[in-house]
Amino acid sequence: MTLILLAIGIAVLLLLRVPVAFAFLGPSLVYMMIEGMSAGLALRQVTNAAASFPLLAVPLFVFLGALANHAGIADRLFRFALALMAEVRGSLGYVAIGVSVGFSWMSGSAVADSAALGKVQIPAMLRNGYSRRFATGVSASSALIAPVMPPSIPAVIYAGLAAVSTGALFAASVVPALLMALGMTVVVWVLVRTQPNLRRGTFDKAELLSSVKGVLLPMVAPIIILGGILGGFFTPTEAAAVGVVYIIFVGIVHRSLSLKAFFTALKETVLTTAAIMIIVTTASLLGYILAKERLPQMLTELMFSITDDPTVFLILTAILMLILGTVIDATAILVLTVPILLPIANEYGVDPIAMGVMLIVSLMIGLLTPPVGTVLFVTAAVSKTRIGEVFKGTLPFIIPMLIVVALLIAFPDAVMSVPAVLGL
Repeated sequence: MTLILLAIGIAVLLLLRVPVAFAFLGPSLVYMMIEGMSAGLALRQVTNAAASFPLLAVPLFVFLGALANHAGIADRLFRFALALMAEVRGSLGYVAIGVSVGFSWMSGSAVADSAALGKVQIPAMLRNGYSRRFATGVSASSALIAPVMPPSIPAVIYAGLAAVSTGALFAASVVPALLMALGMTVVVWVLVRTQPNLRRGTFDKAELLSSVKGVLLPMVAPIIILGGILGGFFTPTEAAAVGVVYIIFVGIVHRSLSLKAFFTALKETVLTTAAIMIIVTTASLLGYILAKERLPQMLTELMFSITDDPTVFLILTAILMLILGTVIDATAILVLTVPILLPIANEYGVDPIAMGVMLIVSLMIGLLTPPVGTVLFVTAAVSKTRIGEVFKGTLPFIIPMLIVVALLIAFPDAVMSVPAVLGL
């Protein structure tokens, strides 16, 4: 009954559009007061959740993405991809996906990517005869590659919660992210067949060579960051710090990062990190209460009463993530559910890294689905398009993401092949 009342309190606050962190915090404090627990205990739980070394990488990766955005790297990648595929039918759709893959190696945030890339991609597509629905749909959907492809901010958070290697989780995420990109490319190929009025460019060798010069230095960044982590030269936190220094160097060399832009990126980092950490800490307090009420043990018993098949468990977990992702921020869901689901996964013999990749991909789909759908709102704001129109544009691209989730469920051991090859 206590858990039911707690859930009702949180649900009511969420329906009233109270921010997720405060929707968790209010009922949790009321519970602790009723149970005779001190405010000091709540403060200790919140402080302990924030005092995590793996989470130190979060603000650095956020800063890395913000700097890359303000240094004009997204624009340089777009120019290069467009020059390379100028004569391809529907080239701007493929370019949007390719640029998202390239930029994702420096930004682990779908929201940042949808804002940075949407400003460039969507107007260009509209000018060249692409429908508004297609332009916003492919731009919003391709942004979801960023939180899956390393360096992924959700992966850093999951690794800290699950006490697994961030490097191994990064390595395991590469193939699913590429499969997402491949699936979206197929969707673009199908959709551009129905748009006969698309304009094609003219291949210009001089433009291609000029654009190559603009991306040579920026594309060394993922080699430094991912190569350093996967090669064992850096911890993720150290790699993020080195990446920040390198992007500043690139911005200075290209004269594209002004002092004003630097401080703007710093301000964005502070705001984003604060939002992430307040969700992490309040969700951790709620998680402590759920653990005290023995919810993990009850769910384990319930799950084993339903099935002893790990595949069925993963299917049920994925469905739960898809549902929760439509109404709650992905960070909050990870902090809240990982401590509960991970012990159950261990009972089923599911590898925690394979579990993490599946959870992250499933949750990211929620960024494209109402009523929360953060990426939907950002894309709509950037393109001055109605939310409903953007959502309709993303629907075809959700299909390949669901297929990737299905593959992760069907072949969880395959996820571990890349970390195994790298010895992680």
